[in-house]
Amino acid sequence: MKAPAVVRARLPATVWALGFVSLFMDASSELVHAVLPLFLATTLGASMATIGGIEGAAEAIAQFGKLFSGILSDRMRRRRPWVLAGYGLSALTKPLFPLASSIGLVIFARFSDRIGKGLRDSPRDALLADITGHENRGAAYGLRQALDTIGAIIGPLAATVLLFLYANNIRATLWWAVLPAMLCVLTIILFVREPERHAAKEAKPKPTLKDAGRLPRALWLIIATAAIVMLARFSEAFLILRATSVGVMLAEAPLVMIAMNVAYALTAYPAGALSDRLGRRGMLFVGTAILIAADIVLALTGGFVALGVGVVLWGLHMGLTQGLLSAMVADAAPGELRGTAFGVFYAASGGATLVGSAAAGVLWDVLGAPAPFFAGAGVAALALVFILLVRSRD
Repeated sequence: MKAPAVVRARLPATVWALGFVSLFMDASSELVHAVLPLFLATTLGASMATIGGIEGAAEAIAQFGKLFSGILSDRMRRRRPWVLAGYGLSALTKPLFPLASSIGLVIFARFSDRIGKGLRDSPRDALLADITGHENRGAAYGLRQALDTIGAIIGPLAATVLLFLYANNIRATLWWAVLPAMLCVLTIILFVREPERHAAKEAKPKPTLKDAGRLPRALWLIIATAAIVMLARFSEAFLILRATSVGVMLAEAPLVMIAMNVAYALTAYPAGALSDRLGRRGMLFVGTAILIAADIVLALTGGFVALGVGVVLWGLHMGLTQGLLSAMVADAAPGELRGTAFGVFYAASGGATLVGSAAAGVLWDVLGAPAPFFAGAGVAALALVFILLVRSRD
């Protein structure tokens, strides 16, 4: 008896390479992010309003960049140069953080880093689609997401250890972010390859922003569904705030993110591989239902055990859905418009996350800590309806 095609389909080496690229850069970036607010506030004397403004503007720049880099990678019919340029720019910013003697240089470095993220994410995810088929695409996106999340765990842990070893010397700690950033760029140069059909410029009309209108209706429904899921899944910063609201010590609050990311990393690849066998829509439905459960537990929690359960459920939701949504976009997008599709996907998702986070903050201030989680559960229930309308290639 022949083995199912999904068992025989091996992931290309470039999928693994892009996974480690994400791991190295996320370890570098999250090391910086773990100490940058402290650096701005204690070393450079920035106000909380300044720090918040820097972070909000930086993320907006990244989302805006993802839309246009995706379109431009379709026009060039090349993905790798954008991936290298984006990660390379982010790597070049890392020495600027420990060297900074003013808030202005930190702003320049932070914005440049986010421009790099905007340049690379859509072309990278389009490249993953280019080198995989439906039979192993879920596993590919799941693997990249899992390795990315491992980097997000390594970065803050490294920052904690280094601050201890350097007796809270933040500049000395920040220098260590340079090493994984260099490994990231070296991995792209040595191991990331692009299919010949994209490296060779085919004689077809080059896509433009107007071509977003040519994206199929099924893809727009997937993007709308993703936006609703992101609206329900507001910033993870509210997990830390919820932890402190039930009595977790401020110094221990970052453990919440580590626990969430561990659950995320452990489930992302198995969930993606399972979606290749069992179908994407069903997995997305289950993952969104778990978000509802997480929200309800976090809304009702009054103690550490329930808080831990809610945080782990949130991480399981992330693992089941984040890579899966990318795979669904890749499945539905025309080959020549994959970069554009991912650009629109990221722009819609980023906008929804910003709106959801702002609404969550208002609900918290007006109605109390449980309110944003109850609201998130309600919006996630609406997302379940949209998921039932999605046509997937199961």
